[in-house]
Amino acid sequence: MTEQVDSNVELGWSRNWRDYYDLCKPKVVFLIVFTAIVGMVLAVPTFSGLLDHLNGLIFGTLGIGLAAASAAAINQVVDQKVDADMQRTNKRPIPTGHLSNRHALIFAFIIGTIAMAILVALVNVLTAVLTFLSLIGYAVIYTMYLKRATPQNIVIGGAAGAAPPVLGWTAITGTIDPNSLWLFLIIFAWTPPHFWALAIHRRDEYAKVDIPMLPVTHGIEFTRLHVLLYTIVLIIVTIFPYLVKMTGAFYLVSTLILDGIFLFYVIKLQKSLKDGIAMKTFGFSIIYLILLFAVLLIDHYIPY
Repeated sequence: MTEQVDSNVELGWSRNWRDYYDLCKPKVVFLIVFTAIVGMVLAVPTFSGLLDHLNGLIFGTLGIGLAAASAAAINQVVDQKVDADMQRTNKRPIPTGHLSNRHALIFAFIIGTIAMAILVALVNVLTAVLTFLSLIGYAVIYTMYLKRATPQNIVIGGAAGAAPPVLGWTAITGTIDPNSLWLFLIIFAWTPPHFWALAIHRRDEYAKVDIPMLPVTHGIEFTRLHVLLYTIVLIIVTIFPYLVKMTGAFYLVSTLILDGIFLFYVIKLQKSLKDGIAMKTFGFSIIYLILLFAVLLIDHYIPY
């Protein structure tokens, strides 16, 4: 009997841990942290030089990651009714009743406070301020207002999601370097085609919950055109780090290949919605961003 009770208690704690973990949107936070780390690495010319900034590297990563997780938790509290009605999100911890609003908000407040304390005390004030603004931008301005106010929500709100490389850079240098803004612009231009591809696939669900995503307000054809236009902008932006001599030939060749594959998916999306091409485009867009920033990382250590 005792063994059975202990087993149930252990299971309960295990489930609780997973619920808080899921509340943080770990896949999204991974992408945020990864792009922030790339920003940190690119801020220092050599690997040995990076070792001189371990405080910024370790505590900057921790602070930025916790802040992103806090924003994600707040987002899920605000969007719980929408999440409950959408197939993609109805298994999240709050719609399923695994976590209450109170517990979710307390958790978000605690990890957000810890994040800010770490960044102020162990990194630098500029990074803390920019990270806090990004948290507010996503959790409050985007989630509470823009998402429901305009079909351009993801474009305007994308600035918060594009900030991590800049945050990573400032965590190391304590300044906003012009080169870090190219990384910002890459993610900023990537966000609309990435998210609108998903929105095309989930158009009916967004319409059901009255979220004015572009395919809902302006139709699929209009959205497909804008996915193409923003992809062209993205391709142009990704070439600039090479043109300003921030990167070398390996980056240029690798990026053009990735751009070509992304454009291939987007062109297929223009022609038809068959074979789940919208979700395939969305899925590749994530792989695209990860590989692009991995290429930036590798190129940084290639002697030219």
